[in-house]
Amino acid sequence: MPDLIEISSTGLSAAINPFGAELTHLRDAGGRELMTDADPAYWTGHAPILFPIVGRLNGDVLSIGGTDYPMKQHGFARRMPFEVIARDPNRAVFRLTDNAETRAVYPFAFALDLAFRIRGATLEIEARIENRGEVAMPASFGWHPAFAWPLPYGKAREDHRILFAADEPESLRAIVPGGLIGAAPRPSPLDGRTLHLRDDLFLNDALIWDQVRSGRVTYGAPTGPQLDIAFPGTSKLGIWTKPGAHYVCIEPWHGIADPQGFAGAFSDKPGVFEIAPYGDWTCSLDVTLRP
Repeated sequence: MPDLIEISSTGLSAAINPFGAELTHLRDAGGRELMTDADPAYWTGHAPILFPIVGRLNGDVLSIGGTDYPMKQHGFARRMPFEVIARDPNRAVFRLTDNAETRAVYPFAFALDLAFRIRGATLEIEARIENRGEVAMPASFGWHPAFAWPLPYGKAREDHRILFAADEPESLRAIVPGGLIGAAPRPSPLDGRTLHLRDDLFLNDALIWDQVRSGRVTYGAPTGPQLDIAFPGTSKLGIWTKPGAHYVCIEPWHGIADPQGFAGAFSDKPGVFEIAPYGDWTCSLDVTLRP
C-alpha cells in the first residue's frame, strides 16, 4: 500500500491514498475522524473516484463506436495508481493518464486530475478531465465519500439526518437486482427537505435522485457539529450505506447506472457527457465542518 499523502490547515487534516486518489481520512482539529471506519464486515472503501462510468453497465459492457469493451462497476480509476504531481502542506494534486490497460477498455487519450486543498475548516476537491485525443470523448464521473455515521461528537446514530438545500419533490430511481436502474419509481423518503437516516432506507441499495435540485446538503445531528457538502452543478445524487454500517455515503454523480434493458452506445446512455477534442471538463466537491 502506498504511503498516504497528508495535507492540513488549522481546522482540518486529510490523508489521500495515491492508489485511486482516494480520500482516506478527514479529521477535525482535535484529530477526530470524520470518515468511515472501513469495517471489512460492511465495506472497505473510503471515497472512491468513479470514472469513466458511474454505477453498473448492462452486462458490464461499454459500447463505443460499435465495439464492446468490458467495464466493471464504477470504472477503473478507483483501481489504479495516480501520480502525485503537486504537493504542499495544504494541497496535493494527483493524476491518472491513459495507458495500455485503460485503452484496452476505454479507447481514449485522457488525463484525470484530482486536486485536494484545505482552507480553514473546508476541504476543496476539484476533478479535471482532459481529452487528449482528436475525437469527442464520452464519460461519466462520480464522487463516493463515506462519512462517519455517527459523527464523532457524542450524538446518537438515529439523530443524524441529511438536510437538502432545496425542495426535492420528484420520486427517486430504484436499483433492481444486478445493479441496474429499474423502470418503476421509488417514493421519496424526505420529510420536507430532511432525510432522517435509518437502516431500513437502504435495504434495497442506494437512494438515487435522478435530477437533484440541491447543490448542497448538510449532514449530522441538529444539535452538534455538522458537515456541509457542496456539489454545484451536479445533476444526480446517491445516498448509500449497508444497514448497520458506521458510514453513510453522500455521492454527487455526473452519470448513473444503465437503465434495465439498455443496449445502446455509451454516448447515448443517460447522464453521459462529452468532452470536445483537446477540451476539458471540471467539477468540484467541498466539505466544510460547521461547529
